[in-house]
Amino acid sequence: MVKIRLSLKGSKKNPFYKIIVADSRSPRDGKFIEQIGFFNPKINHSNQKMYLNIERMNYWINNGALLTKKTKHLIKRIIKQNI
Repeated sequence: MVKIRLSLKGSKKNPFYKIIVADSRSPRDGKFIEQIGFFNPKINHSNQKMYLNIERMNYWINNGALLTKKTKHLIKRIIKQNI
């Protein structure tokens, strides 16, 4: 099963998340199929804080990918800010 989820990157006390498409059996920070965005909670500027390629996200959802709860919440925030 393919999932759209967050992958933790960055250093101690400086988190940075990639929004990735990965097999549900692979580890959180392991192998992934495609990176479709990122989220940096430490930056206050909205244009640099988060990015999501909505076309690729829709492609993967139409092909059966599932969103995790945290990713679903984050994507709602990204779409709300872009409108």
